[in-house]
Amino acid sequence: MRILITAGPTREAIDPVRYISNRSSGKMGYALAEQAHARGHEVLLVSGPVSLAAPEGCRTVPVESAAEMYDVVAQNIGRIDAALMSAAVADYTPAHAAAGKIKKTNGHLVLELGKTRDILAAMRGELNFKGLLVGFAAETENLRANALEKMRRKGCDLIVANDVSRSDIGFDSDYNEAIILGADGSEQVISRQLKQAVAGAILDAMKGPVLKRQS
Repeated sequence: MRILITAGPTREAIDPVRYISNRSSGKMGYALAEQAHARGHEVLLVSGPVSLAAPEGCRTVPVESAAEMYDVVAQNIGRIDAALMSAAVADYTPAHAAAGKIKKTNGHLVLELGKTRDILAAMRGELNFKGLLVGFAAETENLRANALEKMRRKGCDLIVANDVSRSDIGFDSDYNEAIILGADGSEQVISRQLKQAVAGAILDAMKGPVLKRQS
């Protein structure tokens, strides 16, 4: 299959020095790219800024902002069979990025934020993606319920939910623990293990929806 994977955070510029971002390390997305390539798939990795080496054998496109990530996904989605949207894309971006460094003053600095384009929601909407769609839900509470609602609202075939309030998995960790939920009602609990192993389990879980689409 031809697989697109998004990974890492995005950075939304406040000025040339400062930005809004999040704690995503990109390790889950990079593990998915490595495992997918090892299984013989053609992989396009669209990566926000991370401190990781590009996976061998994959085409890696680096981006900074949510808008840049959207554009790269939109440009390539027509030739993709499956999309795994593991990036932690910023929900908001400064409405007006300053051209020069904002100087410190004695008063408060107030930022006006606007919404970024929702890449996952756009897949079944304006981008008209018909392939296999895997979403990711990084939650701090009501893990299963929030993930199910996100899967239904955004038209995912599968969604991978993990608890990012824990320090032993998720952000910055080499380990993860997840629930893989399917639009067909399936549910698989992945116990805490290295992200490479979790990536393998996610790719295994894709086989059912792939066969269903082919039938």
